[in-house]
Amino acid sequence: MIYGIGTDICDVRRIARAVERHGDRFALKILAEGEFATYRSRSERVCERGIRFLATRFSVKEAFSKAIGMGMRMPMWWTRCEVVKLASGQPTIKLHGDLLKWFEEKGLQAHVSLSDESDYATSYVIVEDKK
Repeated sequence: MIYGIGTDICDVRRIARAVERHGDRFALKILAEGEFATYRSRSERVCERGIRFLATRFSVKEAFSKAIGMGMRMPMWWTRCEVVKLASGQPTIKLHGDLLKWFEEKGLQAHVSLSDESDYATSYVIVEDKK
């Protein structure tokens, strides 16, 4: 049964402006540790790739927060929700701390789709009740 659905579209240029103003502080607020390492690596090679990576992660986390019906309030927080790739390359969500505990207690599972194209990043998250 579907617990919730969330979608988000993010203007990549808005994320670029936030990084220009706040530098790595902005990225550290949004990204989990593993995501931040990928962001830095991509940014060092081609700055735009890092910005797009950050925008897609921002978008997924916004969509996920909508799908679980919390918005950005505890236990939901940016760095407690991490977007990782399965061996197949499929994106999935890895949760941490109190958010993981809450999610597991509810018996939920998340399904993620994300994409970016020049100026926009978009994502779609379906949260399923496994019970």
